[in-house]
Amino acid sequence: MINSVVLVGRAGQDPEMKYFESGKVKTSFSIAVNRWDSKTKAEVTDWFNVELWDKLAEVAGEYVKKGRLVAIDGKLASSKWNDASGAQRERFFIRASNLRLLSGGRADQGAV
Repeated sequence: MINSVVLVGRAGQDPEMKYFESGKVKTSFSIAVNRWDSKTKAEVTDWFNVELWDKLAEVAGEYVKKGRLVAIDGKLASSKWNDASGAQRERFFIRASNLRLLSGGRADQGAV
């Protein structure tokens, strides 16, 4: 079985960094990935939540900014929890193992 995800898109917001007592660092942000929808004959944007850990998280926290074009390699992961009403919730996200900074913000769209 293979669980592999490769995405190229623009950061939807500046990354959020969390530092843990264990010394670990987690950074998360979303990316917007455009695709062509042949049914509607229009471009559609899909949003993906990305999570990075440790050294990669520190790099993302420093260099990724809203609008920056990035490439993400990783795997699809999920987390489950019970909300305040006791209902079980689940969210899916990309746990990145590689990050490539492709350009700056929207002004640098041609600089890939």
